Formats: sequence, C-alpha cells, structure tokens
Amino acid sequence: MHVLVTGAAGFIGFSLIRALVARGDTVIGVDNCNSYYDPALKEARLARLGAEAGDRFTFLRLDFADYPGLVAALEPHCFDAIVHLGAQAGVRYSIENPHVYAQSNLVGHLNLLEIARHRQVGHMVYASSSSVYGGNGKLPFAVEDRADHPVSLYAATKRANEMMSESYAHLYRLPQTGLRFFTVYGPWGRPDMMLWIFTRKLFAGEALPVFNHGEMYRDFTYIDDIIAGVVASLDNPPSDDGAVKAGGSTKPHRLYNIGNHRSEHLMTVIGLLEQATGIQAKIDFQPMQAGDVPQTYADISAIAADLGYAPTTSIDVGVPRFVAWYREYHGV
Repeated sequence: MHVLVTGAAGFIGFSLIRALVARGDTVIGVDNCNSYYDPALKEARLARLGAEAGDRFTFLRLDFADYPGLVAALEPHCFDAIVHLGAQAGVRYSIENPHVYAQSNLVGHLNLLEIARHRQVGHMVYASSSSVYGGNGKLPFAVEDRADHPVSLYAATKRANEMMSESYAHLYRLPQTGLRFFTVYGPWGRPDMMLWIFTRKLFAGEALPVFNHGEMYRDFTYIDDIIAGVVASLDNPPSDDGAVKAGGSTKPHRLYNIGNHRSEHLMTVIGLLEQATGIQAKIDFQPMQAGDVPQTYADISAIAADLGYAPTTSIDVGVPRFVAWYREYHGV
C-alpha cells in the first residue's frame, strides 16, 4: 500500500509510519514541524524514520493548511489512502491561541478532504479526539453518544472535522474512518502531555501540578495499542452499502473510540511514576482548569466488534516503559 500520512513528525504519525514501513508499505509523510513543542524531538523522530525506512519513506516539510502548496508538493506522488493525523493539539493552548486551531484543524482538514476527493483515494482515516464528548456525564463514552457540547475550542474543531467528513462521505461517497483517541502515551510521546510533564518534574525535583485536587481519571492508551487500531481501521474501509455504521452514519463513514477501556485514577498513575523513577512526588493540588474534564473512559465495543480491536497494555506495563525510554532519550 502507498499511504499519505500527515503529522509525520508527531507522536502517533511517527509511530504509525514505523509500523507501516515495517510491514512493507510505502509512506509519504507531511509535517511543518512547528514549534508548539520542541522541534528537536520531531527532528529526532524524522531521523529515526529515515534510518529505518530508507526509500520507503518520503518526507515533505510543508503546512497542509496551505492548499496550493499541498497540491503542488503531492502532484508527483501516488497514494492509495490517507491517514490524516496532523493537527494543532492541546486543549489549554486552544484557549490562548484560537486562530491557530481554525487554520490547522478546520482549513487543514478541508484541504485533506479535497485531496482525497480529487485524487480518488480508497480510504481516508483521520484523527478525532475523546475531547468531543465534552462534559458527557454518561460513562463509558460511546460513539453513539451526543457530542455537541464541547468545553474547549480544540474539541469543537475535532467535532467539526467529523461533520465535514460526513458531508464529504455523503456528497462524494468518500470512505472515511474517524478515530477518537483517548490519552495516548508511550515512548517518543509528546512533551505537553501529563506523563512527560510529571516525569520531567520528578527528575527535576519539582512539584507536580495535579488538577481538580487529584480527582481526575483518564483512559490511558499505550501507543502500540493505538497503532494497532489505526492500522486495522486503515485496512478495512467502510462500505457504501447504506447500512448504519459506528457513530450512526449510513454513508461510507464511521467513528470509533480507540482507548484502553479503563478509566485510571490520576493518583494511581503518579504512584507508578514514583515506582519507575524511584522518586517520591511532591504534589501541588490545584482546582480544575478551564476546558478540561474530570474523567474519560472509552467504550470500544464498536471497533472491537467490527475489527477485533483489543488493547493489551495496562498502565502498570506502559508507564515503566515510557519512563525507561525517557531515561534513555534524555540520558537521565
């Protein structure tokens, strides 16, 4: 398979490309390597891809929100499918920088839909987020639940992506799968995520900022389990058969949660970090932050039934693996 992957220098994009190349696929990767977090980490990921993939990976350094530039750069390349993972991430950052999200997440998603339509790709898989569920009080979150009350602009852009994709599935019969990721972590992860921040602060002897006075729960999903779900989705595009798909569409468009199907107490995860680092945490309990939610919990029955998805990595395995990688990467 020849696959176009956006967000190629990002955590999930990098991990997906490694998996695709390892099974013999050819990948064209797109990323602008912006400075939302340390670009050196993105460059390190790209260097690893270059060393492992050889001529099966082609990298295009560009902004996919620039439609003319994107069209021109992709013109010489052939691809059968698109995995659109690139986006401006971060719930809290969206409160301070809203226009960045409109450009990257809304304009960028539209651009990939247009590329998919005009290039007549067989399937477009795209990243949504568990944040679309907003303040949903029903647990676990299921793809059938309403998702029209976002509590952050980031969440609103991701829900808008799902609606845009539904319209393209209707108008152009473009097969698509939207994936609602739940708190992804693991080696090569993002420095703006809780696990990285807390690990860094533990080694630096700094206090950990724990919001909602510690009453936070997350469905932590290890990167290998995330990639297994993405690849299974990519390999099995939805049919244009009029049947109701996961998420409720009768078009060739479906929505899946990809999570670990466990809602873990934040203090439990901090305890695992203490064990893995050998450092006792100093806790700075703080109130709830704007745009955040106290609990996430994925109902994965739809993707399990359709594609056989079954996560295998619990936090007591995954957290020490992350810390071991962090030590090696930083020379701690």
